[in-house]
Amino acid sequence: MTKLAERLNHLGTETAFSVLARANALAAEGKSIINLGIGQPDFRTPDNIVEAAVKALHDGHHGYTPANGIPALREAVAANLEKRHGVAIDPGRVLVVPGGKVTMFLAMMIFGEPGAEIMFPDPGFPIYQSAIEFSGAKAVSIQLREENGFAFSAEEVLAGITERTRLIIVNSPANPTGGVVPRAEFDKLVAGLQAWPDVAIMSDEIYSEMLYDGREHVSLLQYPEIADRLILLDGWSKTYAMTGWRLGYSVWPKDVFPHAEKLCVNIHSCVNAAAQFAGLEALTGPQDAVSEMLTAFDARRKVIVKELNDVPGFRCIEPGGAFYAFPNIVGTGMKAQALQEKLLEEAGVAVIAGTSFGGFGEGYLRFSYANSTENIIEAIARIRKCLA
Repeated sequence: MTKLAERLNHLGTETAFSVLARANALAAEGKSIINLGIGQPDFRTPDNIVEAAVKALHDGHHGYTPANGIPALREAVAANLEKRHGVAIDPGRVLVVPGGKVTMFLAMMIFGEPGAEIMFPDPGFPIYQSAIEFSGAKAVSIQLREENGFAFSAEEVLAGITERTRLIIVNSPANPTGGVVPRAEFDKLVAGLQAWPDVAIMSDEIYSEMLYDGREHVSLLQYPEIADRLILLDGWSKTYAMTGWRLGYSVWPKDVFPHAEKLCVNIHSCVNAAAQFAGLEALTGPQDAVSEMLTAFDARRKVIVKELNDVPGFRCIEPGGAFYAFPNIVGTGMKAQALQEKLLEEAGVAVIAGTSFGGFGEGYLRFSYANSTENIIEAIARIRKCLA
């Protein structure tokens, strides 16, 4: 048998796709399934964006583009970031990539190696830990607590830094919790990081335009004192319902950018040309669809929190952003994985165990409210019946 690299044993996965596969298999057998597990908008990509991609193809944009993205798109990203966050960004630091995970992997390849430590939010997006461990670095959890609205404690983060810490990952608004970190915590974190000038930060802001009840998005781009060690991760997937287009971007420190760009040349050459023209239209065209989608998510958010709090053994705080609810299910007396399986197999409702997002996710389930209000109400009615 061929001998495989040992590091493959450290590569994790994203459980949502496994649950989706099982849900599809059950549906193929004729079982009624409501999927509240997958983390993608249930809306179509707006027509003007689709038409821009079609036009690009008809106009002959079929070849390679620059590895870092077409100039017009990088300039549009910089302009959009300045408009939203009030910070001027050099387009030369913008890297267009095929999805947010690419930025994560680039960061781990650049900062991760045996002997290094990288801190990540727990519960958090599972690819953080997977990519860290694949790089050979030690993954160090930042516990996110329900009593803090699933925002990190800057004091705890700073206390966890050691001489081996290379990178800290933060995510707000957050997957899987919907938590939003208040500005005061970011202020404390940035102030404390002045004692650790060699520690880099990756800020995953992919849900930055999905906030509710007047909450503000705090971007780490707004802190010039860490600009020389900040990686921003953002993109089009969530805001514009473009998950399948595989299009994202990142902003890198000037001296790190060439290394990230070189990795892109080695891995994927460039991003699909037509998709880049679609991304350009998304940023520069009408934003009505974004507002309409957010309004719909907000209405569903209120419904799902109310319904979940009516399930015996469940307790759900109101998420401040993204499109996830993360109820505490300790009162059911069941472990998260066992309850996930029970709800799918017996009630036909697909959700994700909190443990899929880290060890501190035990006692929770992730519900995506990227589904119709009718389906959300029906799904939770099934859950109540299943647990009765």
